[in-house]
Amino acid sequence: MDIRILPGKLHGTIAAIPSKSQAHRLLICAAFADSQTTLICPDTNRDIEATAACLRALGAEIQRTDWGYVINPIVNIPETATLNCEESGSTLRFLLPVAGALGVDTTFQMAGRLPCRPLSPLWEEMERMGCQLTRPSETTIRCCGKLRPGEYEIDGGVSSQFITGLLFACALMDRNSHITVTGKLESRPYVDMTLDAVRLFGRTVSDFSVTSGAFISPGEITVEGDWSNAAFFLAAKALGSDICVENLNFESAQGDMACHRLFAELTQNCTVACEDIPDLVPILSIVAAANRGATFTNIRRLRLKESDRVASVIAMLSALGCQASATEDTLTVLPGQFRGGTVDSCGDHRIAMAAAIAATVAKSPVTVLGAECVSKSYPAFWEEYKRLGGQYELNLR
Repeated sequence: MDIRILPGKLHGTIAAIPSKSQAHRLLICAAFADSQTTLICPDTNRDIEATAACLRALGAEIQRTDWGYVINPIVNIPETATLNCEESGSTLRFLLPVAGALGVDTTFQMAGRLPCRPLSPLWEEMERMGCQLTRPSETTIRCCGKLRPGEYEIDGGVSSQFITGLLFACALMDRNSHITVTGKLESRPYVDMTLDAVRLFGRTVSDFSVTSGAFISPGEITVEGDWSNAAFFLAAKALGSDICVENLNFESAQGDMACHRLFAELTQNCTVACEDIPDLVPILSIVAAANRGATFTNIRRLRLKESDRVASVIAMLSALGCQASATEDTLTVLPGQFRGGTVDSCGDHRIAMAAAIAATVAKSPVTVLGAECVSKSYPAFWEEYKRLGGQYELNLR
């Protein structure tokens, strides 16, 4: 599906959708709790649904309702399971160690760019601690054996999702374990979200030391608003649209809450360190280009997202009439004017949504190719964009 967006400001009030990052974590905890959990999460997406489907394959009963999920925890752990992670890196990296901790002979299925995204050093650490991992095909991973409790060690510079997966695994073991993180821990706020989720379910965690035992269901939990996706409409506001975004927690552990501060800073040429906020770079680059430019540092991991997000950001800006360049670890965005043009989303939801916000200040229409990719995190994005006054034409291929 391609969308041709006419230039024009947005106006109105919108509620931030539930946090995808928090929903993943709470679903996993609920699947291993001591009793039923009600999760208030009125909006869902492909990634959240992938985690829910995988937990069902492991034996959880998860019912989708109009307002969220009802989760009855796993009673009987299967001997074998097939988990379809679709394109969700969180689903794979969280549940691969979980399957190892349970000792389930598990086949993980992957789609999109997920088979190309790194699993090292998580792979090697799981093998050191008792699992056998293989790649039966380009799009599958098989996990056999069982992780043992003890001392885990992992480099924190590749993905915080590896640490989250190991935290969940250690919590499910029959003895206490500890995780030592070496090197610089990237995206620490996401690890903090995991620790918060584990604590919500009654577990004792002291940084990366995890006690064994069952999760205790809190009964009912509401998933907080998602700063990552709210950032797009907050960016439109920063660029002159009359928008109010509701349902955001200003005391959240979400790292992408930084967008609130950064949009103000980007009115001047500035340097933004991106190790904790890689998902914000596409929309920050739009705001930077519309102002006085910016330099984004620590961008290595952007090349390993749903697209090579360094290349796709540069291509997006170029297609719209602006300029950017990159070194191995730095992205430089020059100030410019968005003339409009055609942006290939590269199957990346954040590129598609960033291009849509650029249309609010463009001189001529912006066409987004592969616009359906927003369903990965924000299926209602285009409907909400239209409700706020955005005008576009659909071209169904």
